[in-house]
Amino acid sequence: MSRDPITCHVLNTLTGTPAANLPCTLTLLSPTQSGETATFHATTDSDGRIKTWTPSSSSSTTVPALLSSLPSPDSKTNWAIRFEVGPWFEAQGVESFWPEVEVKFTVRGRGREGEEGWRHYHVPVLLGPWSYSTYRGS
Repeated sequence: MSRDPITCHVLNTLTGTPAANLPCTLTLLSPTQSGETATFHATTDSDGRIKTWTPSSSSSTTVPALLSSLPSPDSKTNWAIRFEVGPWFEAQGVESFWPEVEVKFTVRGRGREGEEGWRHYHVPVLLGPWSYSTYRGS
């Protein structure tokens, strides 16, 4: 199965299970040379993962196409993934301190010399109603 260059995985630390059906938004924070910014949406699968993002209604550009349009292999862009945790926990009858959790990160160009395509950026989140943590995944 194909995946976008930016993926995420969310685990619910309250139950020790994947955070399935969690709505998320991926946003390009730094515009491309053409001034383009983009927003993508997805919902975590039954394993708490997002492998591909759907462009917002205002754009049909995919994440791989957007990254491929950057001017040079060493380009870098800033991104954010917003996890809609408040409503998600509320739907499960759990009060959450966080209405949303947003993780910002930088995507740096393509892989090392000789590697094809873009590096893969994986953003794992360990999520509880009172705390969360994240790190650069593999």
